[in-house]
Amino acid sequence: MTVSIALFTQDLRLHDNPVLHAACAAADEVVPLFVLDPAVENGGSAAPNRTAFLADCLADLDASLRRIGSRLTVRRGEPAEQTARVVAATGAATVHVAAGVSRFAQRRETRLRELLGDRLQAHDGSTTVVPPGRVAPAGRDHYAVFTPYHRAWQGTPRRAVLGAPRIIRTPDGIGSENMLVGGPISPGLPPGGETAARERWRRWDVGAYAGVHDDLAADGTSRLSPYLHFGCLSPTELVTRALRHDGAGAQAFVRQLAWRDFHHQVLAARPDAAHRDYRDRGDHWHQDEREAEAWRQGRTGYPVVDAGMRQLAHEGWMHNRARLLTASFLAKNLYLDWRIGAAHFLSLLVDGDVANNQLNWQWVAGTGTDTRPNRILNPLRQADRYDPTGDYVRRWVPELAHLPGPSVHRPWLFTDGYPAPIIGPDALTARFRHGRP
Repeated sequence: MTVSIALFTQDLRLHDNPVLHAACAAADEVVPLFVLDPAVENGGSAAPNRTAFLADCLADLDASLRRIGSRLTVRRGEPAEQTARVVAATGAATVHVAAGVSRFAQRRETRLRELLGDRLQAHDGSTTVVPPGRVAPAGRDHYAVFTPYHRAWQGTPRRAVLGAPRIIRTPDGIGSENMLVGGPISPGLPPGGETAARERWRRWDVGAYAGVHDDLAADGTSRLSPYLHFGCLSPTELVTRALRHDGAGAQAFVRQLAWRDFHHQVLAARPDAAHRDYRDRGDHWHQDEREAEAWRQGRTGYPVVDAGMRQLAHEGWMHNRARLLTASFLAKNLYLDWRIGAAHFLSLLVDGDVANNQLNWQWVAGTGTDTRPNRILNPLRQADRYDPTGDYVRRWVPELAHLPGPSVHRPWLFTDGYPAPIIGPDALTARFRHGRP
């Protein structure tokens, strides 16, 4: 009997999984393998919310595999070494893995190739629709502007969507372990796993997305980002299925998936953008831990900002419009270093993806690929536009629930006891560049 290994990474699913599909085609028996890497924990990337979500994902993947005659093998240690041990124990002729996108994934792939040689086969199209580097402008290794990237992305042929395997035979006698170590998690954390992901996609109305995706109270976004981050859903399958609707909602949703790919191709070419300005604007960031902590705790005195931060703490997730305005408040109104905010987001976000988190923060801060460094999202104007009835704020800031309608956005005019604005409303449009005015 021939044996292959499907090494799962950020592709924790059976449907449309090029790695699993190739492993099944290559051998009579397949070992589905996931390696818990201590380097992730030691590097600070294993936030409790993501660890708990990952545990759900692995349990769901194992249950799905058992229904088709297989099971998930989980090991703990350096991924290449643990994979090599399973190769030695099973005599596997090939090991299949998703091609690396991040610097971490690329280092893992390099180490796997050092130990496994020609046995290793890396597959594109598992974590992004268009692999980083597949499209690039003449003379450059990546696109730095989204619009031309989007045109090239739309014109790139997509691979066919792959079905889930109906049966997988797995050799006996392979030991497994699961020692995920977590911590306090957000009480409203969503369930992880492909089963929950596909049910969420089935129930969500993509056709309505264009009209409600910025409405804070409507909560009309897909909430699929955690499942995309862990690979419980295939972005290629989502694009294919969404475009069957052929409406404004589907087009708007697919555009967001293109943005996701755009950020991945930027970070793949410029991995230092995870912690350094993509474009150095000469900022001299203000330093004030008291202001930073008020922002983290949702006590800035601006209810729409506070509501977003409290949603993040409770759910490990935040509405995208709230992410933008809370980030703008920190980086533009308080003029605190965007890395402070990015680190806090990554400590809580269940969809905490380095490419999207860090580069969206840089977009807001004006240090990223965007050419408008002085963009400022005034929180009061944002609140009036995207939460006109105040329902989003009342949901997450219950101490202001007695204030009717839009008055909830300016509590200093109508009630006592709520924190005073950390900076005055007249300072919200100031352009903090190269020091505070």
